[in-house]
Amino acid sequence: MTTLIIGAHGQIGQLLIKTLVAEGETPRAMVRAEAQAQMVKDLGAEPVIADLEGDFQSALKGCDKVVFTAGSGAKTGPDKTILVDMWGAMKAVDAAKAAGVSQFVMVSSRGAEDPEAGPAKIKHYTVCKKLADDHLLRSGQPYTILRPGRLTNDAAEHKVTTQWPTEADNQWIPREDVALAIKHCLKTPATVGKVYPLFHGELSFREALS
Repeated sequence: MTTLIIGAHGQIGQLLIKTLVAEGETPRAMVRAEAQAQMVKDLGAEPVIADLEGDFQSALKGCDKVVFTAGSGAKTGPDKTILVDMWGAMKAVDAAKAAGVSQFVMVSSRGAEDPEAGPAKIKHYTVCKKLADDHLLRSGQPYTILRPGRLTNDAAEHKVTTQWPTEADNQWIPREDVALAIKHCLKTPATVGKVYPLFHGELSFREALS
């Protein structure tokens, strides 16, 4: 199985590479620059240089699965959020379907289910995530959607929940646990066709993501 990681240079992307390499796999890592290519190669991935804002269809050649964990980042403006988090994700879905990919794992965000209910200051972000998720849901491409809470750099707890915590301060999850959840979804056919909110919790990945 060959998995393409779109957004491989990001924090979750790098953690996912390490996780899959530890399982004996060599994921394909899509990055934008030569310096990034060397970094993901050092982690054990097969780098491919391509840009979400351009034509990247060739990056999917020979891939069985795709993980989309790219993001414009908090330091960019709404224009980049539209181009990467929404339009780039939608293009990736279309490319995956054209390539006959068996599973597309979308790393979305809490709030994407209802942008109107979230904070106004990030509404442009959650709207973009919702539109990308909706495009995947309508596409006919086999999918799994993860909607993690606030991301932290804490060590993995290996315990999660898909139930929304009642306290906003508890709506968080370590990035490492998101990477481990992605790996679980890639290896568990029962997760195909599912949308999961994802927070730190008390359940194993197998118990929570079934």
